Amino acid sequence: MPTRVHEFAWPDRVVVGTIGLPGARTFYLQVRAGTQIVSIALEKQQSALLAEKIDEILDQLITVEGNPFSVPTSTPIELVDNDQLEAVQEHFRTGAMSLGWDPTTAQVVIEAYPITDVDADDNDDSIDEDGANEPEMLLVRMPVGTARAFAKRTREIVGAGRPTCSLCGYPIDADGHICTLPEV
Repeated sequence: MPTRVHEFAWPDRVVVGTIGLPGARTFYLQVRAGTQIVSIALEKQQSALLAEKIDEILDQLITVEGNPFSVPTSTPIELVDNDQLEAVQEHFRTGAMSLGWDPTTAQVVIEAYPITDVDADDNDDSIDEDGANEPEMLLVRMPVGTARAFAKRTREIVGAGRPTCSLCGYPIDADGHICTLPEV
């Protein structure tokens, strides 16, 4: 069965955002081009690692002699996007992701695949009328400035969670916190 690819070559918007309160947030990678919007759920750690690795790729590209891809060292102000997520309709929950660089288009490439259920009945090849059981993936290509802005926003979103207790290092919930100190 062919995989349905949600492909965005030059997206109008690509951001990580959340729904919910700190401690119970759901993270989404949302991409929009025109009227096409795709939102995929991912873990906080996936979001943080994605931002970190994008910055690593961009920082390595800056060191290439002459910076031929015009990689910015900081986020271009015109690309800052602090708006909320648009209407979220989750397409899938992310399992595996890959990150790369396409020198032919000077774009960072993100591929995201849904969590696969290894326990699923392999004989059930039925597809709902809306294609819900159809295998799918997200493919996003973004220019270097957009990638830098994406990484910055993602780090800010990840860091906007619950405050950390200075004694035990665990997150403090809105309804209180009891420290669990390590045994000596």
